[in-house]
Amino acid sequence: MADTLRGWGCLEPLLIFLLLETSWGAGGGQIHYSVLEELDKGSFVGNIAKDLGLEPRELAERGVRIVSRGRTQLFALNLRSGSLVTASRIDREELCAQSARCLVSFNILLENNMKIYGVEIEIIDINDNFPRFRDEEVKVKVNENAATGTRLALPFARDADVSRNSLQRYQLSPNTHFSLDQKSGTDGQKYPELVLEQPLDREKVAVHNLLLTALDGGDPILSSTMHIHVMVLDANDNVPLFTQSEYRVSVPENIPVGTQLLTLTATDPDEGINGELTYSFRNEEDKISETFQLDSNLGEISTLQSLDYEESRFYLMEVVAQDGGALLASAKVLVTVQDVNDNVPEVTLTSLASSVSEDCPPGTVIALFSVHDGDSGENGEIVCSIPRNLPFKLEKSVDNYYHLLTTKVLDREEISDYNITITVIDSGNPPLCTESHISLNVADINDNPPVFPHTSYSTYILENNPRGISILSVTAHDPDSGNNAKVTYSLAEDMFQGMPLSTYVFINSNTGILYALGSFDYEQVKDLQLWVMASDSGDPPLSSNMSLSLFVLDQNDNAPEILYPSIPTDGSTGVELAPRSAEPGYLVTKVVAVDRDSGQNAWLSYHLLKASEPGLFTVGLHTGEVRTARALLDRDALKQSLVVVVQDHGQPPLSATVTLTVAVADNIPDVLADLDSLKPSSYADDSSLTLYLVVAVAVVSCVFLAFVIVLLALRLRRWHSLSQLQAPGSRLAGVPASHFVGVDGVRAFLQTYSHEVSLTANSGDSHVIFPQPNYADTLISQESCGKSEPLLVSEKINVNEELGVIQQAPPNTDWRFSQAQRPGTSGSQNGDETGTWPNNQFDTEMLQAMILASASEAADGGSTLGGGAGTMGLSARYGPQFTLQHVPDYRQNVYIPGSNATLTNAAGKRDGKAPAGGNGNKKKSGKKEKK
Repeated sequence: MADTLRGWGCLEPLLIFLLLETSWGAGGGQIHYSVLEELDKGSFVGNIAKDLGLEPRELAERGVRIVSRGRTQLFALNLRSGSLVTASRIDREELCAQSARCLVSFNILLENNMKIYGVEIEIIDINDNFPRFRDEEVKVKVNENAATGTRLALPFARDADVSRNSLQRYQLSPNTHFSLDQKSGTDGQKYPELVLEQPLDREKVAVHNLLLTALDGGDPILSSTMHIHVMVLDANDNVPLFTQSEYRVSVPENIPVGTQLLTLTATDPDEGINGELTYSFRNEEDKISETFQLDSNLGEISTLQSLDYEESRFYLMEVVAQDGGALLASAKVLVTVQDVNDNVPEVTLTSLASSVSEDCPPGTVIALFSVHDGDSGENGEIVCSIPRNLPFKLEKSVDNYYHLLTTKVLDREEISDYNITITVIDSGNPPLCTESHISLNVADINDNPPVFPHTSYSTYILENNPRGISILSVTAHDPDSGNNAKVTYSLAEDMFQGMPLSTYVFINSNTGILYALGSFDYEQVKDLQLWVMASDSGDPPLSSNMSLSLFVLDQNDNAPEILYPSIPTDGSTGVELAPRSAEPGYLVTKVVAVDRDSGQNAWLSYHLLKASEPGLFTVGLHTGEVRTARALLDRDALKQSLVVVVQDHGQPPLSATVTLTVAVADNIPDVLADLDSLKPSSYADDSSLTLYLVVAVAVVSCVFLAFVIVLLALRLRRWHSLSQLQAPGSRLAGVPASHFVGVDGVRAFLQTYSHEVSLTANSGDSHVIFPQPNYADTLISQESCGKSEPLLVSEKINVNEELGVIQQAPPNTDWRFSQAQRPGTSGSQNGDETGTWPNNQFDTEMLQAMILASASEAADGGSTLGGGAGTMGLSARYGPQFTLQHVPDYRQNVYIPGSNATLTNAAGKRDGKAPAGGNGNKKKSGKKEKK
């Protein structure tokens, strides 16, 4: 036997060469190979690289691998040679048992393009199994009276090989009483039988020993033997007989364990022990004995364990009925298992892309998976589906493989994650289904710019704000994710008043908070127009912008400024003339003041704070006009001193004072004559008041000095704390106090006009100079101020700037004043829009010359200056050549001292008419001369 096997080993390579065959199936992309069983591990099966149209080195690059379901891997890929080889020794009998053809199927997957190919390999049988009897020896009983030709059934042999290598024939050792015959069953099995050739005589030979040999058709032939002991019995001339030679039963696979399948019935006409039958399986396999149970007395067959259609579809067994005399009969039993829908479909995910870009084109493969149902027929027919509302579809590939593809362009901002449920349902009754879930993340691309909630914003900030204060915070939203949604903010480069906007404001690029780099001054900057840009961090970055209007709100940080009468600079005092013949309401002069602030902070009111002759003069609350309150009397002093305070309506209010000197006389010679009679004691009555004023000034000076020291300390401390926050060059450039101020859109020139009067008499050579009033020591009377407020001097100190900013609402544009009602510098009802303002070139010498000329003309009795009584002859002097072109809004606020008329421009002269006020004063002067 060993020599025979060695001979087989020598012929093995030749048989491999002859039997190995590779072919492509028509139309299915199926690859076929043939290989002998029992080859060593690593044996060549086929050139898979060539059959796939690839080079061997491309197998690893393209991710070629074997995909098989639910069994041990029998084959492997040799990536270096591109060959398909055996992964282990293959036993055909273990794989396919007695099947005529043994086919092993699996799939080859190309990972890079998700293509799959079917491979089918036929395992060729070799003669590696001997025919085998179940028992090495067997006893056969036969009646001694058995007739010639009696057949005795013998145990048959089994050969695991197939075709020619399977069992082919039996041989019986030479014997005179028995011969051998064999029959073939419907299943192809060969059954040996002993045929009695000569009558038996138990008394001669009680036991006949025979040798039965089973041979196959292989090359070399393999065989096995079994010893037969023929026991000759006493006569039992009736053989048991089954009612059927073959029993068939069909049962569903889900019947309970212990269910009775069928009952076999055999009869024996003998009596006694020769008629008692016992039932048993003959030559049963282990699988039969483990699955079924036979009642030896009743012949009932029942199940010992559950049946499984997917494991075995039918069971074939042989049942023997034997009587007490050793006669027996046999019958075939075929149990067919019916399939029921007891297997849930299975989904096997082969390849999956867990993330896909949102700009992937339609038709992109997301996943590759296979489905399988262990049932057969309709129970194994599978329908695979996904929800219809998803942008995906299923496309069937080969061998129950499916591709999951996109059907349209994805949008991560709309849906960032997909949970795809794959539902697989069979066609059984009732149907069974299974669900498999795939999670897919949509990767973001930078396809959305940052977006502001509004295209424009407006905000307000109080002037005199602290440096570094936050103004507002802007936010832009980017629906992308990651760096594509990381927003940074910046300001568009632009210029304002000759300087970059970046010197005024700063925006935090991360938070979008806008900061003021310096303190705003409403009088210089009323609003800023900014463009805020928001950019993301994508590649390439996307951006958007919005406009921002920053409005500066006014604070009451400017005290009123007196434009007329101007403050003298050389110690002299301006004089206003009022004739003694003036009636009540006579316009002596007008105080003109402006305030750099706006709104109610520039709403001015005028009050008479102090007068040397109380009740003699009044001041218009909103016009600043100084008029006589009663008729002038002879006892009224020549020189009248008035202190007028100008106060705004801010919170807290600020004010300024001016001292007016009014000379009461009908003409210039009267003024000169009365000035000679002035005594220094004219102010003796005010000596006590002066003492109080001196004391008050000293106290105020001490308080002021202490306050300045504290203020400087606070300034230094604040400067030190802010120096860390301010970069060089980032603070607002210090702009010097402008000579211009805007009131209701008009820019006026704030040049101080000092009209000093120096009167010199030609006859007496006397030189009289009116002393300059003290502006700093003027007190505000309780009657002139509605509230108890501190003394405010013309030199303003803005405490609010240091101690905190009082919040002020945006200015209400609903209040309006007519030109006649407007406070401050506008508002004279008698004003003329074409009135002129004297130019500052009129210094003390020019006024002195005009006064002397007027005095000479009065002495001669014929005045050619065109001025009436008390006009000092100045009407004709203020002609068009003295018009100040820079102050169009304040021209109506200039009055000729001693006249009821407002100065006009050349319009009167152009019409050939004298000013109306001058003519009226001439008539009054004539009446007085007649008296």
